[in-house]
Amino acid sequence: MNAPVERPVDAPLVVGVDGSEPSLRAVDWAADEAALRGVPLRVVYACLWQRYEGAALARDIGKPSTLPLPQDVVGAAARRARVRHPHLRVATDVVFEEPEYALVREGRTAAALVLGTRGRSGIAELLLGSVSLAVAAHAHCPVIVLRGSHDNQAAPPVRGRVVVGVGQEAKESAAVRFAVEEARRRGVILEAVRAWRCPAHETTDHPLLSGEPARLHEERASGELETALRDVPADVAVRRRTVEGPARRVLVDASHEADLLVVGARRREGHVGLQLGRVAHAVLHHSACAVAVVPHREHDDG
Repeated sequence: MNAPVERPVDAPLVVGVDGSEPSLRAVDWAADEAALRGVPLRVVYACLWQRYEGAALARDIGKPSTLPLPQDVVGAAARRARVRHPHLRVATDVVFEEPEYALVREGRTAAALVLGTRGRSGIAELLLGSVSLAVAAHAHCPVIVLRGSHDNQAAPPVRGRVVVGVGQEAKESAAVRFAVEEARRRGVILEAVRAWRCPAHETTDHPLLSGEPARLHEERASGELETALRDVPADVAVRRRTVEGPARRVLVDASHEADLLVVGARRREGHVGLQLGRVAHAVLHHSACAVAVVPHREHDDG
């Protein structure tokens, strides 16, 4: 993919809708997020069909016996956002194109993309829809995916915590920068989590040495955590945690006490296919709260 264009200061927050319950909940979150950022909200409906049958949408527009037009879908979503935040600037658009391609293109000039999970039953909502997964894997901007169990709001905070997963790279990552700003906007604690593991071949049966390899790995993880957080402003309260275990499990566990879980995703120039990584892929499917996937381009390392 080509390099993204430079975004204006008031780049809009884009929310993808399709008339389903998950996408309408995503509108609530997106409206809160746009209000927090002081940017416009752009509601986009992309599909290859000109009509969509959505029971929740039909109730919102007061036409239970009709099939709403695409304009009905975005219109109802826009009204929902304005009711939530009357002074929010809201624009709408309908694009007759595959949603994955349309939303990734929208992300080139968006502050962030907000999407819901896609499912019509409790079981279906436990699984991430293919559109959300594809957009999170390819977008040039942060993608916030609302899980089925989330609290329906970005503000006011419910749990008072933004969690960010810190990887092995000893640099401040795009994910950390994003998480810092999200915690600052909400006025909540930033919890930075670094998972670590002691390889099995480094363990020993000697009672006096059994804890040494683990201690060294934990100290290394603590050092990486400090390096990643060295530029966090003083006005952001930070809680640092190193946890032994697989990063996927550690972050999913942490999501139960968070309003937002932030993870990074590397973007390699010229690479095709999903660019998420195992950790991001796992938390998108299993997190108990909203997940922000923040892309990081390898050439950004300088």
